[in-house]
Amino acid sequence: MVYLTRYDVYALARYEQVHEVLVDWQSFQSAAGVGLSNFRHEKPWRPPSLLLEADPPRHDAPRAVLADVVGPRTLRTLREKWFAAAEDLVDRVLAEREFDAVTELAEAFPLRVFPDAVGIPREGRENLLPYGDHLFNAFGPTDHPLVEKGRPHAPRLTAWVDAQCQRHMLSPDGFGARIWAAADHGDLTPEQAPLVVRSLLSAGVDTTVHGLGAVLHAFATHPDQWERLRAEPHLARVAFDEAVRWWSPVQTFFRTTTAAVEIAGVPVPADRKILMLLGAANHDPRRWRDPDVFDLSRDPSGHVGFGMGIHQCVGQHVARLEAEALLTALARRVGRWETAGPVRRHHNTTLRALESLPVRVHPA
Repeated sequence: MVYLTRYDVYALARYEQVHEVLVDWQSFQSAAGVGLSNFRHEKPWRPPSLLLEADPPRHDAPRAVLADVVGPRTLRTLREKWFAAAEDLVDRVLAEREFDAVTELAEAFPLRVFPDAVGIPREGRENLLPYGDHLFNAFGPTDHPLVEKGRPHAPRLTAWVDAQCQRHMLSPDGFGARIWAAADHGDLTPEQAPLVVRSLLSAGVDTTVHGLGAVLHAFATHPDQWERLRAEPHLARVAFDEAVRWWSPVQTFFRTTTAAVEIAGVPVPADRKILMLLGAANHDPRRWRDPDVFDLSRDPSGHVGFGMGIHQCVGQHVARLEAEALLTALARRVGRWETAGPVRRHHNTTLRALESLPVRVHPA
């Protein structure tokens, strides 16, 4: 554990310590904010999430509803459609032998299938990534240049996202309509329903995009692992989880102590922020053999890239299905690929992301 004087924050990097904090919601609460700001003393820039920034009992009903809406039964109905969409996209993109895998694949596929599944209109979907980018930037210091850069656009982006969460804007057969139906059945209040829909649009796009960027980057730079996936396409989901562990698109999250505690022998007062370095935990050599290696022979389950405990990402299976569809389509058509230019990072206070990944592909 390291104490960061400037922010009065205790930082954790070891896997076992990060895991302990993530699962103990009674001692380390999310309701005070999962960023650096402490909602006990600072007003959040938007109404807090009922999933990410709430604890039981307030967290229970929204979590249960959303877990049902995006659960295995729903995803089985989407599988064939999403696999067909992936085949169609890959056919179009591979008409060129060189392209940017971030914009043409990692961004294009989720932005094609996920908003349709939620049921939001097509107009304005270009706002989803900038909104999510500012949301994750805002988990860091409020005076950070990236936060200040996004702040003038935040009201417009927030207003657009909030509008999409209203019942009349949603198609009758999507995730959003099912959330509103849960409110009709009394499982949620009418005030909670749009905030639960917002959770899908807030955390269901950027993280998947950057997870896909990570796995595509991993395969472009690890040709032996690509050969293994082509030989064993059932490893597509393992590959995505290993990429989330290896790259850790979500690098950090915070919790706040509810009382004085001791972590690794260090006393921590009440009402203090705990910074969990998820990327470091996912590379802890005490937990992972050769942690810096992207390896499909590894069992990556147990990584903290999706969190852990009651706040673990409720949409992680949606992201896995998107990744499986895209990687399966690519594995059928791409014999090998490599980077074809400088790989550029996208900077964010919370996310590890790629701005550009130029690749050159060779047909199967």
